[in-house]
Amino acid sequence: MANNIILSTDSYKHSHFLQYPPEARAISAYGESRINGFADEVLFLGLQPFLIDYLGKPVSREDIEEAAELCAAHGVPFNREGWEAIVEDHGGYLPIEISALDEGSMVPTSVPLFQVVNTDPRMPWLTTFVETALLRAVWYPTTVATLSRKCKSVIAAGLERTSDDLAGQLPFKLHDFGARGVSSGESAALGGMAHLVNFSGTDTLEGILAARRYYGADMPGFSIPAAEHSTMTSWGREREEAAYENMLDSFEGEGALVAVVSDSYDLDQAVEKIWGENLRAKVLSRKGTLVVRPDSGDPVETPLRTLEKLWDLFGGSVNGKGFKVLDPHIRVIQGDGMNVDSIARLVKAVGDAGFAIDNIAFGMGGGLLQLVNRDTLRFAMKANAMQVEDGSWHDVSKKPATDPSKASKAGRQAVVEEGGKLVAKRLDEIDPADDQLKPVWRNGELLVRHSFDAVRERSWK
Repeated sequence: MANNIILSTDSYKHSHFLQYPPEARAISAYGESRINGFADEVLFLGLQPFLIDYLGKPVSREDIEEAAELCAAHGVPFNREGWEAIVEDHGGYLPIEISALDEGSMVPTSVPLFQVVNTDPRMPWLTTFVETALLRAVWYPTTVATLSRKCKSVIAAGLERTSDDLAGQLPFKLHDFGARGVSSGESAALGGMAHLVNFSGTDTLEGILAARRYYGADMPGFSIPAAEHSTMTSWGREREEAAYENMLDSFEGEGALVAVVSDSYDLDQAVEKIWGENLRAKVLSRKGTLVVRPDSGDPVETPLRTLEKLWDLFGGSVNGKGFKVLDPHIRVIQGDGMNVDSIARLVKAVGDAGFAIDNIAFGMGGGLLQLVNRDTLRFAMKANAMQVEDGSWHDVSKKPATDPSKASKAGRQAVVEEGGKLVAKRLDEIDPADDQLKPVWRNGELLVRHSFDAVRERSWK
């Protein structure tokens, strides 16, 4: 769908230009992840794509006419005078300033991530008009990035416990298979990109494209040849072994990996008889690594059972920490039923059984890119101050008696570092030079452009 920023909002916001007090000249509003049950801190990401794609496209007269016609038929007021002033006086670029923390920053909940204010005193309604599109652009990639990072912490702890090589393996331990499980290509792009802040394994090509387009990444994600059930079952059950052998023959090379889904009919039979007997010599003589993929059954017991059988069949070595590592020609990936909790249980089970996490990788699909919503991290954008004719600022906030956790911050906000931790402060109570909410956008101009490398570096400090 064409991007018309006038219509990238909630219907009721078209009536808000008639609702603010007559003395209002500017409205300030901030966005944050409120205290929630999922994470104590969030990985901030996604503002830059919004600035480039949404605010970077000036409003046109055609956009105004489209919105006017729709609003009239829809039953809501339309601020033609205000939008025409934006086109005539501002070249179609929204007269707003956005200040934000550096993307890739790990930010405690209840600390503002960004703050918005209108720069044209005729348009105090504009600040909160962009809430829908802006909040949507930020909450989703931030939530996926935070979820992916939680998984990274769990896997890193498992590697720390069982492996001699944490740094070399961690970037490829969680693979994104979520492209088909999301609601749109834009979701695949933003969510897939968010995962790539933490890991380098993905099958979501839109995520790679987004990281390149919006953050100047070179090649942030990688994949390997892999089978799916159709390419295995098309051979027929009687030729299952031939299908597997074809995978070994077709994708061989020094350091090459190939993943073969092995549960089309009977996983245990495939592991024991086909991989472990009939094709064992070929697996061990290849230049490259076979990755066996169980894709059904209990998400913890099944891959652990597969790992144990492969050890009996192929053997391996014991590393410096006393954990078993399979022969380098064979590994396991578990992509079915994976989420933060099941990954943690599988990591623990593998270690408790005496195996290093070197032996297994993890994959997530819709659970990574789709099973999140705005309430996962309790995202909100709220007005916090109003400027009047004489230039003074007055606090704006809410404090519902029915839910104190939804109370909003009063006064223009700042974020400062105290004791190595980011905390929220009132702007009028600090030295503005200490404020880490820095202007990144003003009146159509991108003031700061973060690189993907910088985002990645910040996220893992």
